[in-house]
Formats: sequence, C-alpha cells, structure tokens
Amino acid sequence: MIFTETPLPGAWVVEPERVQDERGFFARTFDADEFARRGMRAEFPQCSVSFNARAGTLRGMHYQAAPHAEAKLVRCTAGAVYDVVVDLRPGSPTRMRWFGVELSAESRRALYVPEGFAHGFQTLVDGTEVFYQISARYHAASGRGVRWDDPAFGIRWPSADARVISDRDGAYPDFAP
Repeated sequence: MIFTETPLPGAWVVEPERVQDERGFFARTFDADEFARRGMRAEFPQCSVSFNARAGTLRGMHYQAAPHAEAKLVRCTAGAVYDVVVDLRPGSPTRMRWFGVELSAESRRALYVPEGFAHGFQTLVDGTEVFYQISARYHAASGRGVRWDDPAFGIRWPSADARVISDRDGAYPDFAP
C-alpha cells in the first residue's frame, strides 16, 4: 500500500499498490500492522455503506464526540466523490483547516479520517456508493456535525449544481471555535 500523509497531520490517503498480470491485478487495501506503524487506528468493529442516487449529493460534515470519537477509513466502491475532512482537534496547529481529495471506484484510493476530524463528501456522478470502516460503534447521542458551507472553514466544493443535502446537514450552526 502507498500511504501519503495529507497537510493535516494524522489524515492519510491510502492507495493500493497493484501487482498486475494477464488476469488483472491484486492489491492490499488494509493491513493492521502498516496502519498501527503510522499511528492510525487498526481495529474497525463497524462498517457502513452509503448509497447516493444523484450526483451533487452532499453528506457531512459529521463526527462523533468523545468518549465515542471515531476514526474512519473511507473508500468509494461505485462512482466518485470529492471527500473532505476538517481538523477540529483543540490545540492542533491545523485546527479549522480542511483537506479534500477525489475518491473513486476506479482509483480504489481511500482516505483515513482520524479522531477529532469532521468528514463529508459530495458525489460527482449518479449511483455513487461509499464504504466506511469505523473504529467505534455508532452512538447517536455523540453524533455531531459542522455545516458544509460554514465560512469558518471555507471548504471549496467542486460543484454548486444540483446539490442534494439533508435538512440536518444544512442546519448545523456556525462553528464556534
């Protein structure tokens, strides 16, 4: 696997290193020892999937508060997304900064989202599916979010066309640092 640390320490882009032959290719997409060696969570007791019928669907920006904070390994298994993380860790030198990367079924690239980060994405094509490996079980009372268009972060999303957003995701208040 190829690990590339993002400008936000702790967040990583993880790409499969393909071994190709006439049949196609083989690649690892997860290795607990390789993740742990980089200080990344290596146990994922919960996996979830999100199917998004329309291009322009925006989900996020979500996180789970302590003591139920979670890390995620996010991969696009059908279609393509622009995937975004925001560093919300108190005291972090990159607090309130964001990073975005395109994930697609074709690239098979994943984004590792550490604890203390909000996460969201915008679909780039119809029929997009996102697969999450999650380090903590869902705890509804710990669910939190920040608004996708909060000026405190200034996230530059790829498209303003045909945006589909849930009422909840559109109603988060401005972030109060």
